[in-house]
Amino acid sequence: MPETESAPEEETAPGTVRPGGRTARVRAAVLRAAEDALIECGFDGIDLAEIARRAEVGKTTVYRRWGSPRVLVADLLEGMAEQSVARADTGSLDGDLRENARLVVATLTDERQGALFKAVIAAATGDERTAEALHRFYAARIAEWAPCVTQAVERGEVPEGTDAAEVIRAVSAPVYYRFLASGDPLDEAVADRAAHAACCAARAGVYVDPKFRLAD
Repeated sequence: MPETESAPEEETAPGTVRPGGRTARVRAAVLRAAEDALIECGFDGIDLAEIARRAEVGKTTVYRRWGSPRVLVADLLEGMAEQSVARADTGSLDGDLRENARLVVATLTDERQGALFKAVIAAATGDERTAEALHRFYAARIAEWAPCVTQAVERGEVPEGTDAAEVIRAVSAPVYYRFLASGDPLDEAVADRAAHAACCAARAGVYVDPKFRLAD
């Protein structure tokens, strides 16, 4: 019996099933195909039947498990978060933030990863579900690196009440500005400067939570 050409969009939350074995291989193949399609065609060019063809899996499998391009992209972002490099622990805030910034720069300047992030970010500007998935991705990365700052507080490097998430955001903000807005070069010098600026501001108390100040 021929496979169904289309299926109703089923807004299934990605990651509700943790696949193993063949299911994991299918997911990996489909997500890789989704990456290729995003890079080549953008979000509007994603077609589940074409993704199935690229991944060499049945169309009904793709329709049943993902249901719509937006659910597929959400799962792709979750997969990217799962595979992200763990945070550094250099023993100093300056060193940890420098490693974070260099990782961001290395990712965005990678030929494949940089193109993928541009495609996903562009898709998120016009699709609420994709935007939510992208926000979850970055929230996970911030949560991964925030302990660098809380440990720095414990070591006395930065004031108590420092908002760890704000410090991590401050590291990558100038990097993403170059990546998405100005088009200026990205390299390790840019990464190191962004990290040093965020570290100096944190030491000066710029990122102390105002609620903490009021509590004092």
